[in-house]
Amino acid sequence: MNHDVVESTWVQLLVGLLAVVAVFVAAALGAALLAWAPMTGRDPAKAHGRWRSVARGVREGARRLTTLVGTGVRRFRVPSAVTTRLTDTVRHPARLVVLGFAVAVLAGSALLSLPFATESGRSAPLVTAVFTATSAVCVTGLVIEDTGTFWSGFGEAVILGLIQIGGFGIMTLASLLGLLVARRLRMRLQLGTQTETKAIGVGEVRRVVLGVMRVSLIVEAVVAAALAWRFAEGYGHSTGRALYLGVFHAISAFNNAGFGLYADSLMQFVDDPLICLPIAAAVIIGGLGFPVLFELRRQFRTPRRWSIHTKITVGMTVVLLAGGWLAISVAEWSNPGTLGGFGIGGKLLAGFVAAVMPRTAGFNNLNVAEFNDVTLLIHDVLMFIGAGSAGTAGGIKVTTFALLGFVILAEIRGQPSVHALGRRLPAGVQRQALTIALLSVAAVAASTAALLALTPFRLDQVLFEVTSAFATVGLSTGITAQVGTAGHVILIMLMFVGRLGPITAATALALRERTRRYELPEERPIVG
Repeated sequence: MNHDVVESTWVQLLVGLLAVVAVFVAAALGAALLAWAPMTGRDPAKAHGRWRSVARGVREGARRLTTLVGTGVRRFRVPSAVTTRLTDTVRHPARLVVLGFAVAVLAGSALLSLPFATESGRSAPLVTAVFTATSAVCVTGLVIEDTGTFWSGFGEAVILGLIQIGGFGIMTLASLLGLLVARRLRMRLQLGTQTETKAIGVGEVRRVVLGVMRVSLIVEAVVAAALAWRFAEGYGHSTGRALYLGVFHAISAFNNAGFGLYADSLMQFVDDPLICLPIAAAVIIGGLGFPVLFELRRQFRTPRRWSIHTKITVGMTVVLLAGGWLAISVAEWSNPGTLGGFGIGGKLLAGFVAAVMPRTAGFNNLNVAEFNDVTLLIHDVLMFIGAGSAGTAGGIKVTTFALLGFVILAEIRGQPSVHALGRRLPAGVQRQALTIALLSVAAVAASTAALLALTPFRLDQVLFEVTSAFATVGLSTGITAQVGTAGHVILIMLMFVGRLGPITAATALALRERTRRYELPEERPIVG
């Protein structure tokens, strides 16, 4: 899309939405015409008064269709094994989350495959549509084609909607619809939402869902207003265009998606704090996680009363941001392709924003392809760790990383149990953290090996791309479009699994849960 033509965005959006409405209207009219027998007649004498009986014909056709469908449903019997499997799948909250995200990806792929979803007016290739839809739903930001030039206004609107869906979570959106329609939640829907939002109890789901909506709308509105003002006043965009740019980038930033409407992402704004800092703030707030935001709102002035989850998340966020800022700034300070051409203030600003983005945001204010090997490795580590749980970020989460550190510290000290910040950590939480970390390492290692075998790129490039996809970051060294169809399929699977989490995906794929009814004799193997 040509960004200099202001009205093109709104025209594309209007035409695209009208086209979707027209499809549904045409389908409804077609069904009515087929169901109404008088409309098929060609005798002029019978045509008199035809339009007067349209309503009666439609009602009669609907009645016949309802009777036919009801009869078929009563006669049709699904095998008991199939119904049992479907019932077990629907009842399991983790499987519902996986199913919801899969449906969103399929729906987004179908919409992005429409001809008017692209700027050229031709249908996008299937791999491109599926890849983009998966990246948007999983709030990653990796793209095969540039978002601002390849997709039309309608396509950009679809991508923005998929980002918002992925940020809220499929079960969260379903709960919002249930609140609006029925004013109450069914138990099964509550359990599904609890899996997605990590609510403490089933009774808190309503409060969590409404809080998610309020926080998201407030943060996105404030950031969008700040960005729109800057785009209008500082870069000469019209009010409509500036507002569109502000809303798109605010939603993308808060949901840690990393989709942008500029081919170079934020590189042209690298020294503009009024653009970079609001986006960075939205990324940090979204990456903290909704439970942490709720607790900070209630007890911001009494940190001693914070839960251990909030203490770990906030503490690790500060440590990783400060450490990443320092490490990236030092590593790139004299690099002419990144920070070398700026003054001290520009270097510090660009270094801070560059340290924020590996926390699964995906915007790049510096040319990633010009990073040296040390900076690429720093990014790999920051991307793999990610940000807070139950938020819009990916990675193994800062709580998982911190819990593993506490386990190691306890083992070094020879302590029989693990303690952290005045609390004892349950053994189940320790096993969960270890499982997430090892499954994540296995996914990244296996995918890296596969892409190395399928593509001619170097290890540092492939590892960066794989880690970015798995951690749903969206940063790229520029090889995403060149990895081939097989490579795109691998990245799609990585984004999907990385968004849902290894344990959630594994639980959803399990046929049933098994309970151990006995314990075997204990024997200690030699470790190390």
